[in-house]
Amino acid sequence: MGLNEAPLLFHFEVESSENLTFIPMCVRFNLDRFGLRISLAQWQMLPHEDRTLLARFPVEEDTAIEPNFDHALFEMMRTHANVEPDWFTPEDAPAWRAIDTVPDGVVHQANVAQLVAPSTEQWAQLEPFKRYVLAKLSRKPEGNHDFVPAMKEFGLAR
Repeated sequence: MGLNEAPLLFHFEVESSENLTFIPMCVRFNLDRFGLRISLAQWQMLPHEDRTLLARFPVEEDTAIEPNFDHALFEMMRTHANVEPDWFTPEDAPAWRAIDTVPDGVVHQANVAQLVAPSTEQWAQLEPFKRYVLAKLSRKPEGNHDFVPAMKEFGLAR
């Protein structure tokens, strides 16, 4: 599987990413699956063309599908920021992968936003990347400004 033709951005994040000023969910997904961490300041040191390229990588769980994200990121970070990303060990079984239960964080975020949390059936029917996005947006106890727009875009709220 090759690169997408354009950056993979949800409608809700086009405005919030401010033309890739902020790290889009597709890049966050790939950072998490490879166990890499960069700061917002490091992301913003990259030229817009490099940020666009990183946002074009596929969002598949299988790292063998597109193994070059990590290599591209390392090269870009060395070239433009003179640093390397930090490594961490990715979770073996993150909550978003489970289809038999809605993660507590997602239920909490829905309550904070005064929305009905997705049912287990709705959760199971979401594409894995969309489950990842909702879980990522729900990792902190306070409300996330992108959670409600994401729920709406994914057909889980009106």
